[in-house]
Amino acid sequence: MEKEAVSQSLKLYIVLSRAYKAINEHVNKYIQENGVNPTEFAVLELLYHKGDQPMQQIGSKILLASGSITYVVDKLEQKGMLNRIACPKDRRVTYAQISEEGKQFIQRIFPDHEIQIHKLMSSLDEHEKAEAIELLKKLGIPAGKF
Repeated sequence: MEKEAVSQSLKLYIVLSRAYKAINEHVNKYIQENGVNPTEFAVLELLYHKGDQPMQQIGSKILLASGSITYVVDKLEQKGMLNRIACPKDRRVTYAQISEEGKQFIQRIFPDHEIQIHKLMSSLDEHEKAEAIELLKKLGIPAGKF
């Protein structure tokens, strides 16, 4: 391997990591100011936009370990933001369903969340955003195969 190419790969990794960290800190601060943690928000957003989900599948959809899902669902259920629904066809399956209170919460904060993310991405024009999306997909697909 060429030393310069390896060095450039490491630099890309560091820049990508720092950019993600900086953006994520801003987004997470807003979420936490609204009384939930980022994982709780991710579960509520998933249920709001995609409908009821089997608890066993939530973790893979929001990139969270399956053992943590029960804890997060318990907290959201205690806050009245979601309900557990038993599957009538398979007793082994339990669905998470966003409650009316959870829907109202997401409807209240999601528009500002979207705007905040848009502002954080505003240093790129639309063409650059499209290019970044394609480049990051190109980078991520092979990484998932290791």
